[in-house]
Amino acid sequence: MKEFNVIQKIEKKIVENEKFLKYTYYELRVKENLTESEMYGYIGETIKELLKMKYEVYRTNQKYFIDNQEYIVKENELLVAIKKNRRL
Repeated sequence: MKEFNVIQKIEKKIVENEKFLKYTYYELRVKENLTESEMYGYIGETIKELLKMKYEVYRTNQKYFIDNQEYIVKENELLVAIKKNRRL
């Protein structure tokens, strides 16, 4: 199994947009070339770190709200994280 640098990837995503982070199937399976079990292990580790960093975390098909607008994490999205106490 591959070693994951979850923190480094989170930090890179935070630079792009601190308030809203998204991980997709394509990003992890194709671009990062992870197996399915590696991908889910990576997502699990990412969730742990994001929760420590005070993000709200949502998985595929879960509902979340931004500015009173309801969204659903799409089938091709594995994870959406939103900074708590944020304004988008």
